[in-house]
Amino acid sequence: MIGLLDSPTNGQVFIDGIDTTKLGDNKISSFRNKKLGFIFQFSNLLSDLTVLENVLLPIQIAGTNSIAEKEARDLLKAVGLEDQMNKRANKISGGQAQRAAIARGLINKPSIVLADEPTGNLDSVTSDTIVQLMKSMARKLNQTFIVVTHDREHFGDVDRIITIKDGRAFEGEQPSAMEVLVKWI
Repeated sequence: MIGLLDSPTNGQVFIDGIDTTKLGDNKISSFRNKKLGFIFQFSNLLSDLTVLENVLLPIQIAGTNSIAEKEARDLLKAVGLEDQMNKRANKISGGQAQRAAIARGLINKPSIVLADEPTGNLDSVTSDTIVQLMKSMARKLNQTFIVVTHDREHFGDVDRIITIKDGRAFEGEQPSAMEVLVKWI
């Protein structure tokens, strides 16, 4: 619902004070591209595009930001891919593809970033680097990160933890369960 990929059967979804349930399909697509960032569990990069082109895709779709390429290069450098920018997405490793996908999810400086196992395909050192980048952006840009993870220890202090276990949601941590972490302190 938050990602505007489905509509509620009742109730409303407000993002940045806007009732998204009243938006038509075209406005939802535009709103989603400008206000939401997605980091999928699997990178979903377009294999025929370069790493840099994949990261620039949300900006190009929105038709905004003339300095986007510099920002994309800076993000790729921050995730450790400065030497992979011009390679085709199908020529990099799975961990590199995940880091490119993280940069793509952050390029539009979205209000909300929805991250599904963002560090699941990364080694522990790279995971820590990525989490620090996300925390830094959350603070600097006042972004909300909603992170779904089985790997709680990488994420440190967060504002709220919702644990989902056996299809039920609990406030706080539960052992051996999927956790949803909401925004860093």
